[in-house]
Amino acid sequence: MRDSKLKQGWEIKKLGEVCEKASSNISQNAIGSLSGIYPVFGAKGFIKNVDFYHQEKPYIGILKDGAGAGRVMLLEGFSSVIGTIQYLVPNENINIKYFYYFLLSMDFTKYINGSTIPHIYFKDYKEEPFLLSPIPEQEIIVSILDKAFSTIEHAKQNAGKNLKNAKELFDSYLNSIFTNKSTGTTYDRLDSLCELIVDCEHKTAPIQERGIPSIRTPNIGKGVLILDNVNRVSEQTYREWTRRAIPQGGDLILAREAPAGNIAIIPDNMNVCLGQRTVLIRTIKNRIIPKFLAYLILSNNVQRKLLSHSTGATVTHINMKDIRAFKIFDLNQLSEQQKIVQQLEALSAETKQLEAIYQQKLIELEDLKKSILQKAFNGELVA
Repeated sequence: MRDSKLKQGWEIKKLGEVCEKASSNISQNAIGSLSGIYPVFGAKGFIKNVDFYHQEKPYIGILKDGAGAGRVMLLEGFSSVIGTIQYLVPNENINIKYFYYFLLSMDFTKYINGSTIPHIYFKDYKEEPFLLSPIPEQEIIVSILDKAFSTIEHAKQNAGKNLKNAKELFDSYLNSIFTNKSTGTTYDRLDSLCELIVDCEHKTAPIQERGIPSIRTPNIGKGVLILDNVNRVSEQTYREWTRRAIPQGGDLILAREAPAGNIAIIPDNMNVCLGQRTVLIRTIKNRIIPKFLAYLILSNNVQRKLLSHSTGATVTHINMKDIRAFKIFDLNQLSEQQKIVQQLEALSAETKQLEAIYQQKLIELEDLKKSILQKAFNGELVA
């Protein structure tokens, strides 16, 4: 924020000088039985209506604790927030939306304390420099930001729709290929198409900072392993956990729970061991291509058929006997399997490229918002 270029009538204050803060003592559990006409808000937005309110005029709610510490919300009057949110009420000479946009421009991450439960304190961020302009010019800045943000939000919605469409394109084609693979008259049991189907160890592997990836159900995606934040184990644990079968490149790992039905292929030249609630599947290569089996299992109709045998009131769980006995109907010839895999791989690559483009678009739009806010509160939007 540049003092030397400020217009006449503009000045720089500290945030703590231009607003009042207040705390809430409302517990979400305590209002469970209440009803009324006055809304209470939490970290995820509206919670419920009650018969009282804390703030009569519009105000800012700022999340004090947790992963979203520093997130700001512009909230209506005659309402309240729960105790994890701080009230900030701007002074009379400040437009509420101008104040809101200023808070959006702040980098609250530099004020976060605590590693287990992040939190921020007003006593720290109240020193943030605040550009105070006359009310008419605040209103001009708000009008400019409203229009700019509306345009950006529209562009984000379009990019989001395109991203969703790109993801659905592949799923739609995948499902169309395997539409008739869940029923029929001619079938092969899965265990007749596989060299082995091996359950995991039913205990938690001891982990360490470095070592061999231990594949748990969160690491099993739609055809691929997700190795971000994967647990790792020692060589000794790896040997113990792979006594029944050593996973190889091209083997499949199926999730039996959470989320049941996901299946991924082990890349070549990668050592992994199975975490809990997983199953190792090695196909007979001259009967069924591993990637073909993975795509088939991921298709909607086959997924529904596989999960229809699941048990568990709260967590879907697939039994080993049902996996081994699972029926693959009208199995394609190897040449047809290979052709289908090539088509799906090509479409998958195109889809991922489209997804990357739209993801980058969303990032750029967020960066544009930050840039506009920075200009606004450097005094650069009003000539």
